[in-house]
Amino acid sequence: MTSLVDTHCHIHDSNYDFLIEDVLKQAQLNKIDAMICVGTDLKSSQEALDFCLKNPNCYASLGLHPHLGVKPLTELKEMFEQLRQLSLDAQYKDKLVAIGECGLDYFYHHDSEIKARQKQIFQWQLNLAGELNLPLIFHVRSAFEDFWSIYDDYKLPGSLHSFSDSLKQVKKGLTYDDLYFGLNGIMTFSQDKDQLLAAKSIPSSRLLLETDAPYLTPKPFRGKMNKPHYLRQIANFLIDFRNEEDQLFCRQTTKNAQTLFNIAIPTD
Repeated sequence: MTSLVDTHCHIHDSNYDFLIEDVLKQAQLNKIDAMICVGTDLKSSQEALDFCLKNPNCYASLGLHPHLGVKPLTELKEMFEQLRQLSLDAQYKDKLVAIGECGLDYFYHHDSEIKARQKQIFQWQLNLAGELNLPLIFHVRSAFEDFWSIYDDYKLPGSLHSFSDSLKQVKKGLTYDDLYFGLNGIMTFSQDKDQLLAAKSIPSSRLLLETDAPYLTPKPFRGKMNKPHYLRQIANFLIDFRNEEDQLFCRQTTKNAQTLFNIAIPTD
């Protein structure tokens, strides 16, 4: 098997009942040779960093999810300042590889004040990533128009996590040099023709694989908790769906992860 990288998972998060020894063992058996553990708030970001210090094939991203825009701005400012201090802690220097999960989500949030706070915390994190010279992991749902208007001022490297939007957004994303598209288990069960067409149109040179574990479990494991070793099923589906050559596809997506997140992975 050719090495794969799970560029987005939450196996570190204490809110989820993972049997970590089993998760890491299954990842190893399926040659998932690196995993990026993604924070969504201050607590899970701290947990991601501490978890990755103990596990050599795991790397961390810290961030404030757009859902936190429901909180008062004063609380968000304090949260971000603590996140910023965490990002500067020298003990985590070799494990911190990205900022995020951050971005905009209007699918659940329609209130103009919440949207404004989402934009604010998003811009804070864009600035932080620029200061630290780190890529970002973006969460964008029903909000691409505002996302592009903000992102265009920064044009920083990053991944559009859990991308499941339209061909229009793929074409827009490809106009930026260092923006990648993260595909996951959604594609294995999607019935949306536009969504699938968009996924097929992404050049392999701009594609990342992810599980978003414990969410979005791929077929044929729907109903079970998602885990990083299911990335192999996601890769196999995309290889068939996109008519790709197996090893070339896996090597390219792994190379993309190495390039974006600056992580070392054993070569085949």
